[in-house]
Amino acid sequence: MNQFPNIPFSVLDLSPINQDSTAAESFRNSLSLAQHAERLGYKRFWLAEHHNMTGIASAATSVVIGYIAGGTQKIRVGAGGIMLPNHAPLVIAEQFGTLESLYPNRIDLGLGRAPGSDRSTAHALRRTLHSDGDDFPELLEELRFFFREAVENQRVRAVPGAGLDVPIWLLGSSGFSAHLAGELGLPFAFAGHFSPEYITPALELYRRSFQPSDKLEKPYAMLAINIVAAETDQEAWRLATTQFQSFLRLIRGTPGQMLPPVDSMDGLWTAQEKTLVDARLGGSIIGSAATVRENLAKMLSETRADELMINAMIYDHAARLRSYEIVADVWRGKTSAQNA
Repeated sequence: MNQFPNIPFSVLDLSPINQDSTAAESFRNSLSLAQHAERLGYKRFWLAEHHNMTGIASAATSVVIGYIAGGTQKIRVGAGGIMLPNHAPLVIAEQFGTLESLYPNRIDLGLGRAPGSDRSTAHALRRTLHSDGDDFPELLEELRFFFREAVENQRVRAVPGAGLDVPIWLLGSSGFSAHLAGELGLPFAFAGHFSPEYITPALELYRRSFQPSDKLEKPYAMLAINIVAAETDQEAWRLATTQFQSFLRLIRGTPGQMLPPVDSMDGLWTAQEKTLVDARLGGSIIGSAATVRENLAKMLSETRADELMINAMIYDHAARLRSYEIVADVWRGKTSAQNA
């Protein structure tokens, strides 16, 4: 019996760069994953904006979106997200107007207000640090203005962009964007893959704040989570150590390329470091198909999410493809016997 008949599943990708690999290979892997996800029936494939991180290749997010959309046929492709304070709203309207013109009815624009980087990199991007994200509502309104039909004598227009219906989502890891998305009647995506403790409060705030709009009649909440699936629980936990190591290095202030999995994290982190990593990744689902099915059902029951976006930071590309395949089988209600 299918427990998830009406819940779309989607993919979050950062184009991770493996140890001793290149961004070029990461982009090829991202396209391979997107094509795989399309065949499996995933609804969206989103890429995230991060800067000055040697393990993430998706900094020029709109460029990578174009590459992925050009290599797929029907899966929606978008940003999860564009960090709007890093950019002039007109530039984003033009970029996503271009993408929507090239790939009509397939482009999503998820927006965040964090820098997606450290303070020095944020300064290099913005040239000034006068904004700490508090002006995000004003930047958002300016962006939405450029997507509207241009009026007579309007001096500045987004070309292309004006008059195009590019769906805008607000992204968040706390309550700010949840409340704003509700007030504006926009869909909301929550970053449960690294902020699990705020999932329930943020989604509840979004639903309480929601006001129907011309874009959305009722709340629509997407939840991003980490899922690492394999043939056995033991193998899945081994694969998950790649992401554990990545977060450990972030905590230590020494981020880098993705490392191969290890049999055990014992000796690689202190008890305090393990606690800090668990705080960020504690909402992850890791295990075999049976384990994934059980924990997905529990998570959906608790959160009432309208859609799930799955992140899988797995070192081996074939294992990463297989993880998304196992999740798709669970989602479609396929049994082990049917998989054989």
